[in-house]
Amino acid sequence: MIKIYTDGSCLNNPGNGGWAAIINQDNKIKKISGSVKDTTNNKMELMAPIMALQEIDKNQQIEIYTDSQYVRLGITDWIYKWIKNNWQTSKKEPVKNKELWIQLYELTKSYEIKWIWVKAHAGNTLNEEVDLLAKNAAELN
Repeated sequence: MIKIYTDGSCLNNPGNGGWAAIINQDNKIKKISGSVKDTTNNKMELMAPIMALQEIDKNQQIEIYTDSQYVRLGITDWIYKWIKNNWQTSKKEPVKNKELWIQLYELTKSYEIKWIWVKAHAGNTLNEEVDLLAKNAAELN
């Protein structure tokens, strides 16, 4: 089982952002991160699992840990309603970050993924570490 911790950060929202992921595959730890200028926190939260999944061979069992309910609920629940409603929210507004949602959704089709929400800043060591990596990436801009 591959375990991935993801997080996104944005200095001033919108502003300079960063994303990060810690991938634990066969007890080998790989840390990845990146930064984007003039972005939002939600975009960075989405970029983290997108970039992490691109590092993993297809057809793997994965657990993705995120402190973002936006990401977890979006990919496990809301996205099916958005697709059915032609990318409109329940308020008949266009879904924000549609391109990133589509990218994440397409990637998830190639894996067996369990999405796990973890409370932010609650002492989970890897979640705290990935949070710091994302913040450091945001500051690189």
